[in-house]
Amino acid sequence: REGSESSIGATKLSKAIRKARLDTTIKAIVLRVNSPGGNALASEIIWREVYLAQQSKPLIASMGNVAASGGYYIVTPADTIVAFPTTITGSIGVFGIFPNAQKLFNDKLGITFDVAKTNKHSDFGSMYRPLNEAERDFLQQSVEKTYAIFISHVADDRDMTKEAVDSIGQGRVWSGANAKDIGLIDVFGGMNRAIEIAAEMANLEQYRIVSLPRQIDPFQKLLKDLTGDIKSGILQSELGESYRHYRNLKEIIHTEGIQMRLPYMIEIY
Repeated sequence: REGSESSIGATKLSKAIRKARLDTTIKAIVLRVNSPGGNALASEIIWREVYLAQQSKPLIASMGNVAASGGYYIVTPADTIVAFPTTITGSIGVFGIFPNAQKLFNDKLGITFDVAKTNKHSDFGSMYRPLNEAERDFLQQSVEKTYAIFISHVADDRDMTKEAVDSIGQGRVWSGANAKDIGLIDVFGGMNRAIEIAAEMANLEQYRIVSLPRQIDPFQKLLKDLTGDIKSGILQSELGESYRHYRNLKEIIHTEGIQMRLPYMIEIY
């Protein structure tokens, strides 16, 4: 996905990293991450581009408030990982989710479904029925396989054993201060510190910074922001404090399959 007005999707981010890797005028890359994670496949797609980029030029990861689960997964190939002592990170874990709205449809809305299918599992993951035992087993196997890949990536990229990674993994969440002690990050600091390290690794004394993906035309952005502000403004006035729950629920509705993300929402004040 390309992402939304408040986030960037795997397709867009992967293209940006690839562009930076192939551009010979770009001597180093700083990847800024502020994410609780997301879809496992999307995380793997981004990880591959980060890995390829790190093979060709210095790549430094800079963590924001949160870089957990899939957000941590994608930065593991970096030469150096920079984070704040308060950054929420780790959450090396995987879960699978498929919404089951059968009771909502049948009991609340009075809607039932008649299904014609070619095979027993053709409608696997459909919202109108729960998973059967075989499908649950398949999902569990997929979760365990994905977790094993996660462990392997962290172990290889951070020069750790799989056993060591598993001992600090299993979904555990760490502060940046703790993460440095256990080897998940390297240096404390923000974006400026990450840029300094990138310049040092690339032996650059003078340089300019290019942001990717490039920002849209200011006029188009203004129109988009105005449209978004009007819609969100109406919803916020109607929902009040519940607006943030609506926003989170809207994201959850589009969440299915194998996930590398925090299974809860974090707000830092």
